[in-house]
Amino acid sequence: MVPAAMTQAPDDTTHFGFREVPREAKAGLVREVFDSVAGRYDLMNDLMSLGVHRLWKAAFVHQVAPRAGERFIDLAGGTGDIAFALGETGAAVTVCDYNEQMLRQGRKRAAGRALLPGPAWATGDAMALPFAPAVADGVTIAFGLRNVTDPDRALAEIRRVLKPGGRFFCLEFSRFALPVLDRLYDTYSFEVLPRLGRMVTGDADSYRYLAESIRKFPPQETLAEMMRAARFGRVGWRNLSGGIAAIHWGWRT
Repeated sequence: MVPAAMTQAPDDTTHFGFREVPREAKAGLVREVFDSVAGRYDLMNDLMSLGVHRLWKAAFVHQVAPRAGERFIDLAGGTGDIAFALGETGAAVTVCDYNEQMLRQGRKRAAGRALLPGPAWATGDAMALPFAPAVADGVTIAFGLRNVTDPDRALAEIRRVLKPGGRFFCLEFSRFALPVLDRLYDTYSFEVLPRLGRMVTGDADSYRYLAESIRKFPPQETLAEMMRAARFGRVGWRNLSGGIAAIHWGWRT
């Protein structure tokens, strides 16, 4: 008997890492990944990037250039790194994440920092944001867009909630621009990271998915074209660490 998932029409499936799954199943599978790793998420980020993710996030916030009094929505903001940095400039920030376990970790971190005021926290789907139109001066998302079932739909929602002239910034793993090191990068991603995940969180499969999801995400120019198709203007990007990650931006015109 052919499994039901294999009988789906192409439009009814999407990728979950290197697997093809029914479109309606992906969000639940992604939720399971982040439920599993939420408690050690920040520790694993430090370990698997050797702390470089902190430099990437600092460069990202510098690129965003938030100003006091502006309102930002930080999507997939989970444990709060980007929101805390935006808030230090005097911007008002709402963290919106699909995963309750990640939001719980973020609230704990905010309480530990005694942030007054701290960010607001909202549970929401990037493809159907729980915000009125034209309410945000800026929308950010860091290492989250590749986990969304339909990134084009998410981009349309991001544009909807931005004020005219508002700006969108995305920090995401991207296409490595140094071919000589590709094999070493693949070895690290597919062999070292799952083992590290098993040692630290007891979960190798989630980190195998994360490595696979990076390879399935569009390269820099393709993401820029997706943003233009979603009617963002002044679209551009900047590579970090040779293209391991990249910052993309666009304005609601």
